[in-house]
Amino acid sequence: MCGIAGIMMRNGSSPDVAILDRLADALAHRGPDGMGKHIAATVGLVQTRLAIIDLKTGDQPLYDPSGLALVGNGEIYNYLELREELKDHPFQTQSDCETPLYLYREEGFDFAQRLRGMYSLALHDPAEGLLILSRDPFGIKPLYYTETADYLAFASEAQALVAAGLAGTEILERRRQELLQMQFTCGEKTIYDGIQRVMPGETLVIRGGRIIDRRHLPALPSGSPEKLSEADAIDRLDRAIRDSVAIHQRSDVPYGLFLSGGIDSSALLSVMSDLNDRPIIAYTAGFSGTNVHDERDHARALAAKVGADHHEVDFGEADFWESLPQITAHMDDPAADYAILPTWKLAREAAQELKVVLSGEGGDELFAGYGRYRSVLRPWWLGGRDIRHRGTFDGLDVLRASDHAWRDSISSQQALSSSQGRSRLQAAQAIDCKDWLTNDLLTKLDRCLMAHGLEGRTPFLDREVANAAFRLPDDLKINKRLGKWVLRKWLEKVMPEAQPFTKKRGFTVPVGEWIRSRSEKLGPLVANRDCIQEIADPDRVVALFNANGKREGFAAWTLLFYALWHRANIERRTPGHGTVFEVLEEK
Repeated sequence: MCGIAGIMMRNGSSPDVAILDRLADALAHRGPDGMGKHIAATVGLVQTRLAIIDLKTGDQPLYDPSGLALVGNGEIYNYLELREELKDHPFQTQSDCETPLYLYREEGFDFAQRLRGMYSLALHDPAEGLLILSRDPFGIKPLYYTETADYLAFASEAQALVAAGLAGTEILERRRQELLQMQFTCGEKTIYDGIQRVMPGETLVIRGGRIIDRRHLPALPSGSPEKLSEADAIDRLDRAIRDSVAIHQRSDVPYGLFLSGGIDSSALLSVMSDLNDRPIIAYTAGFSGTNVHDERDHARALAAKVGADHHEVDFGEADFWESLPQITAHMDDPAADYAILPTWKLAREAAQELKVVLSGEGGDELFAGYGRYRSVLRPWWLGGRDIRHRGTFDGLDVLRASDHAWRDSISSQQALSSSQGRSRLQAAQAIDCKDWLTNDLLTKLDRCLMAHGLEGRTPFLDREVANAAFRLPDDLKINKRLGKWVLRKWLEKVMPEAQPFTKKRGFTVPVGEWIRSRSEKLGPLVANRDCIQEIADPDRVVALFNANGKREGFAAWTLLFYALWHRANIERRTPGHGTVFEVLEEK
């Protein structure tokens, strides 16, 4: 995993080396093991490397004999199989990222169809005067771009485009409303006016600094649910998960696991313990001295069962006040998800020993684990609701803007997903995979881990697992009011100690408790920020922080996140090592 960036000029000039250096500097945390640069004609590419596979000869840019150049971020997991298929080509390294060079020679703009992995790639074809950008189908690895009259520039993080002077920080109102109401933003346009996402599964073809073609590779298979018995579904699932975990372990450096004690990470632990001779290195977060449920006891028991080397990481109130300014500064593409807190500290601790961790993101989306999916299946007179029907601030009378335009992107995705012959459950899952998964969960994982030079891998977000899971019958996903039914049945078979049918408490972080404990001081500090006064009534913000309800607590957290994020990423004021209070007190 790495950071990549580059530029293609529109006026025929050569890229400014100083701009490329600024891009590389802004992405240095993503790749502490080296930096490479390519400049030819109107194109400049840079990469900062976190060395995972082919430590000796895998430095980038990579080239083929004709001069085709590539920089990449991520991993091509099926690179060994592809090298065998492409054995007539003159490979010069053992890097997994060399395979796309020769796939491009064989397949042209459709080269990504044969890739299995997580990636954002940039290829420069000087002979044809083309720049090609490509992103994996689930959007596990990020990629952003901006266009002006003079150039098209791209980077692994939006903040790098800003830091290099290639884009500004003006906020799009619609995206800000999405962030406040849903905790993430949707679609191609980011919260920054002029910075866009290369969409998951998208390949952009660029000539003369202008996009001339777009190709798309879907993450999910098409079609309605298949007819399949539970036994056949379990067998198919077993093969897919084991195969995916096996290739996600391909690495030339040590790897481990984020173990929450939930169904998804327990499933990964079970398979990893079967595939490895050495003890699995596992990390679990917990919250001592709070009222939230702590999964460490259960995770500890599972780790002991398989002989894992288990590390417990406590995230306390002091961590909250001390680390939140740093975390929000790294969330340049904002997601107000409180799971960023334990993820950040887990990554910091794991990075002292590892370069790679496997994590369970995607299990809830592919196997229908969220309670909102059960609501989607109920008729309206029994409490059924559309996905994300209510925003964080609806009914709280805090924000100055109170319309429902924030839901337009979700509504359009809902209409599109429902028109593709899918069941209501499949449509809801597809909506979550399109935006929530990519722009919240995976953005959180990417930024929190890459801030510490740690690569996160997600075996559930694999095309073979998606093909095995997404078209399962609805009643093998949700049964007897339980989501992830078939995954639970499989886990009960392979690791009964995981107790997959025991009622689980939802994962939460006690941000509400911590905010309420300091609300008298914190509320006015947040309310007095200019960015908060622009969007909310200050007196009502103070009242919100002093309220005791669960919804009010999450809304207060969202405003706190936004105030700190805005200071670091819009006002461009680095937080240093100050606490939440010290940072908010600065003007």
